[in-house]
Amino acid sequence: MKYLIAAALLATTVVGFGATADAAGGCGRGFHRGPYGGCRPNAAMVVVRPPVVYRAAPVVVVPRARVCPYGMVWRHGRCRY
Repeated sequence: MKYLIAAALLATTVVGFGATADAAGGCGRGFHRGPYGGCRPNAAMVVVRPPVVYRAAPVVVVPRARVCPYGMVWRHGRCRY
């Protein structure tokens, strides 16, 4: 059982290293795959700028001023006792 597990581990390790990904798609350095699968040379250098982030103004919550005089409450659209 010990040898079977060791052999399975060795086989999966060898298979894992055998299927490495090629970033250029098999075209080589300076080339890439085109829309129909053919190798095409890379164009000029591409410069990527960082995105511009706009922040919204902070929301300020101010307590509402007292509408009715002390001793009265606002009910049904007007100050009441």
